[in-house]
Amino acid sequence: MYSLEGKSAVITGGGSGIGKAIATLFATQGATVHILEMNAEAATATITALNGSSAVLRAHAHSCDVSNQEQVKSVFQEIGQVDILVNNAGIAHVGTVETTTEEDFTRVFDVNVRGAYNCLHAAIPLMKAQGKGVILNIASIAALVGITDRFAYSMSKGAIYAMTLSVARDYLAHNIRCNSISPARVHTPFVDGFIAKNYPGKESEIFEKLSKSQPIGRMGEPAEVANLALFLCADEASFITGNDYPLDGGFVKLNN
Repeated sequence: MYSLEGKSAVITGGGSGIGKAIATLFATQGATVHILEMNAEAATATITALNGSSAVLRAHAHSCDVSNQEQVKSVFQEIGQVDILVNNAGIAHVGTVETTTEEDFTRVFDVNVRGAYNCLHAAIPLMKAQGKGVILNIASIAALVGITDRFAYSMSKGAIYAMTLSVARDYLAHNIRCNSISPARVHTPFVDGFIAKNYPGKESEIFEKLSKSQPIGRMGEPAEVANLALFLCADEASFITGNDYPLDGGFVKLNN
């Protein structure tokens, strides 16, 4: 089950964290994986690891700024066949509306929102020409509930959630499915770096506090997001479109 054999999957931000886990699992399940990544070294490291595995010999890295539409169009035209698009690339920001500068707001918007739009804009014509396609957007629980000090980030993920519904509706007749996943905190290198930078000497204490903010008592793991992503992008999920899936350890419904 959940074979992606013969499919071409584009994964943005696939050099680390959730994107890397998705790229790795998709490749293992037979997909030809194309990683779009600003950090060329991270993308190359992921691809090298995949191509060194006995399970996969079909992985490619593309240096690309997803906020630059011309770069994105060029890369997608080079790839040609796009059966699956995973819009995962994103950046975070801490701040309220008062403490968020115009530069901060624009930077988050450009990567998280414009980046997803650019990839959708480039991929959908290719999918229409093929007569089918699957799109998965990585949103966040910040799109569903109020999160303290996450004004710009919440704005961007709310846009991802809304774009998911819009694309799902607009392309039903073209056999293009579009869903999203809204993770709570997931233990990635970003989280470790954020804690080390902002809470030096208190890393263990803060990690435990952040972990327990999920009712289940821990953070998610990138592989858990990848497992759900695999199902939603596989043929077994062919009746699913226009849905968002909170992957949150109970955060949205049970955090009362």
